[in-house]
Amino acid sequence: MAIKIYNTLTQRLEEFEPREPGHVRMYVCGPTVYDYFHIGNARPFIFYDVVRRYLEYRGYRVSFVQNITDVDDKIIHRAAAEGISPQEVAEKYTQAYREDLEKLGVLPADYQPKATEWIPQMVEFVQTLIDKGYAYVLENGDVYFRVRKFEGYGKLSGKTLEELEAGARVEVDERKEDPMDFALWKSAKPGEPKWPAPWGEGRPGWHLECSVMSMGLLGETLDIHGGGQDLIFPHHENEIAQSEAATGKPFVRYWMHNGLLKFQGEKMSKSLGNFEYARDVVAKYGREAVRYFYLSKHYRTPINFTHEAMADARRAVERVYNLLEEIDQELSRRNAHAQEIEPEALTERGREFLELLERTRQEFLEQMDEDFNTAAALGVLFELVKEANLFRREVADEDLPLLRKTFELIRELGSPLGLFQETPWKRAEGELQEQLIELLLDVRKELRKKREFELADAIRARLAELGIELKDKGEETVWGYRA
Repeated sequence: MAIKIYNTLTQRLEEFEPREPGHVRMYVCGPTVYDYFHIGNARPFIFYDVVRRYLEYRGYRVSFVQNITDVDDKIIHRAAAEGISPQEVAEKYTQAYREDLEKLGVLPADYQPKATEWIPQMVEFVQTLIDKGYAYVLENGDVYFRVRKFEGYGKLSGKTLEELEAGARVEVDERKEDPMDFALWKSAKPGEPKWPAPWGEGRPGWHLECSVMSMGLLGETLDIHGGGQDLIFPHHENEIAQSEAATGKPFVRYWMHNGLLKFQGEKMSKSLGNFEYARDVVAKYGREAVRYFYLSKHYRTPINFTHEAMADARRAVERVYNLLEEIDQELSRRNAHAQEIEPEALTERGREFLELLERTRQEFLEQMDEDFNTAAALGVLFELVKEANLFRREVADEDLPLLRKTFELIRELGSPLGLFQETPWKRAEGELQEQLIELLLDVRKELRKKREFELADAIRARLAELGIELKDKGEETVWGYRA
């Protein structure tokens, strides 16, 4: 079976063939480290983690790169607000980013380059574009890319330059040759980070970083480049322009873009103030509930965040773990040892269930091969869970090996999704702790309703001593482990 990917560049499903047989070179845009990332940011981190895991599950070797933007206007502004250096801001939130990825069960990238570690290569890249006539230097040392000189501009978004210009928020600068030209290099301002370059001290533009680091680590043509739909224009469009102008080669073979998270019908964003930090949501519901929440929808569709949906996701995950625990207990109670399944030794009911197990794997692979349709793949898996619950209650001794096979198959198919890998009884200990915290929050909520604030504050203070931080948002309270 061949894997098919919806390619944003061609706007159609295409059979996946990496440039080098068996080896996938994959790049996904990473964070700008000026704050903890919110739960909407978690969607691409989780989804492309699944893409990587599934490709490896299907036998590919994956070289996975995700950058860290550690020099940017947002970092500089945060540093000024906190009274520390931009470097300190970047280091603080880079560490937090890595911790939060681990909490989400996202595997670390093979390479995680920081923009500040690649400045010399970026300067060299800009010089190449200048020499080829694709970039120009202003008197103050700013360097811009000539968008109209690159004939393919707009091919990713599927729009003409005129359409893009009409709908874009372009950087206003009367010194530019054209309003659509974008910055490759920004000249130094007092107090800002800066690096030397032939045209003057400054720092790289955001778009430049991804091109230089991705091609520097994976080669001039990548197999897969992923990110959110909000990055198609201008970020990814600009990446294509500058990369292909510099090399004369196709930059990316398959472009993938995930849909955005919405909160009460609007895109979740820090600028709108309608967000929740990923670490707080994970602390409240658990990482597998967060992963399930996203994977239960097709990655290209938008998804609406509600606490009710998160609670539903947690219950769905619980259902699977309950089955795994019950199977484990049943096998132990009946002293069933691991053994090969012999179809002729099974009951008629057992042979039917064996066919279901075989069909489950096949259908799961078919759904995942069709553009990583995790929603449909989970549907296949949960059909097995439903049937296994019925089968478990009436299983004959001859059919006991099928219970073990069910346990193993759920673990196997859950692995590329990053789900259902915990030992059920070990997992229960952590859940008990979270349930006790939630119980305390319920008690505190009732105390606040009765205006018994002194006791409510005492609960907050005691939890703070244990490293658990509470945040009151209207009538709701969220909690998380203090960083």
